[in-house]
Amino acid sequence: MEGIGLIMTIILGGLAGWIAEKVMKFDTGLLMNIVLGIGGALVGNFILRALGLAFGGLIGQLIVAVAGACLLIFIYRAIKSR
Repeated sequence: MEGIGLIMTIILGGLAGWIAEKVMKFDTGLLMNIVLGIGGALVGNFILRALGLAFGGLIGQLIVAVAGACLLIFIYRAIKSR
């Protein structure tokens, strides 16, 4: 999440993690939502940059973070099910 402060990163991370939690039906707490959201933003931005794409602004970063968090939950479930 580039260009935003630490507080806004935590808020957006928590919101993105919460949305991903609801979409993927994955029950976690507030701290894990924040970690998932921030981690999802990092993963999502990395993938988009590798593809030559980018999203700007808070809404764009929220979308990227939610998609990345959903991807992280999917990977976690795939590994755990083995």
